[in-house]
Amino acid sequence: MVISPLPNSRTEPDGSAVIRVLAYNIRSLRDDEDAVARVIRACRPDLVLVQEAPRFFRWRKHAARLAAKSELVVLSGGATAAGPLLLCSLRATVERTEDVLLPLTPGLHRRGFATAVVRFGAARLGLISCHLSLRADERYAQAGMLLDRLAALDVPHAVAAGDINERPGGRAFRRLAAELQDGWAVRPWGGENTSTSGDPHQRIDAIFATPGIEVLGCGVPRGLPGLTDADLRAATDHLPVLAALRVPAAQV
Repeated sequence: MVISPLPNSRTEPDGSAVIRVLAYNIRSLRDDEDAVARVIRACRPDLVLVQEAPRFFRWRKHAARLAAKSELVVLSGGATAAGPLLLCSLRATVERTEDVLLPLTPGLHRRGFATAVVRFGAARLGLISCHLSLRADERYAQAGMLLDRLAALDVPHAVAAGDINERPGGRAFRRLAAELQDGWAVRPWGGENTSTSGDPHQRIDAIFATPGIEVLGCGVPRGLPGLTDADLRAATDHLPVLAALRVPAAQV
């Protein structure tokens, strides 16, 4: 099957910015770190919203090394956000960052958000990388916290992405999709299912955008130069999600 090209990053004459956003659960780099970096480079993202970044011994060193191999820089997150991490290209101008830890449920993993506000020329964008709970009630509550945190960023346009740990029919996923644009549902591109990388049979990873952002395409990347099925399988147990978005220029 021939897949149409995903738009490249660029600044439009009206000041809006076309950006490429990647969401990727990298399983704490326990598989093939070089394959993860090759996948990221092949996608040519402006922003990478990572889940399950290294968060224990020398985690900052691991994050910095992945960023360097991917030809990006660390923006925020990691252990201080309980796993979510943000990487960006030098095209992004950083306004502020904040790592947020969510309430801890005894017996379950701590969850958090890596957040930032960045600019691409005249376009201004809020970001949240998330990895929601495996337990349904906690996951639903965390979806509400994510929406509250997006509102607290106090920017007209924002993107939230990550491992939702639930298919689109689930309550938490539907809670997010009721207020945000689900990139795959709006403008499907590439593949759909993200889990597992060796047997993709369900979509549990997603990129969401606030109304006003134009989704130009979103899905599991396929057919990109330098992107191989072998690397996608070897890198981690999830497939990445790549989106091209047009973010309007901020109103002065």
